Amino acid sequence: MIAIREQGFPRAVRLTRPDQYKEVFADARRVGDTGFTLLVRNNAGQGPRLGLAISKKCARRSVDRQRIKRHIRETFRLHREDMASVDIVVMCRPAVTAWDNAQIRASLERFWVRLSTSCANP
Repeated sequence: MIAIREQGFPRAVRLTRPDQYKEVFADARRVGDTGFTLLVRNNAGQGPRLGLAISKKCARRSVDRQRIKRHIRETFRLHREDMASVDIVVMCRPAVTAWDNAQIRASLERFWVRLSTSCANP
């Protein structure tokens, strides 16, 4: 029988406190492309956790920021069980607001696959 994987996005897989964000910003490796920058830091076996830092400088309109966040959360949710215990903060660049949904998802998918393979083979 095929195991049904967890489909939710519970609070335990999110960075929620300012000190959690500070730890990632202070000691992280950067991964980026023309649209996104990801800050990745190993955590103490707490599973993969996601934080979002989508600023008004990146996307002026609230609907653009929310669209970007929605795609980040959804693609992370689909790939999180393949990742090791890392804290990830996603930041965007202004070019992303001109991208369509397929481009955003494709860029994020590449990041999650890259992180899954790099975490599996340290």
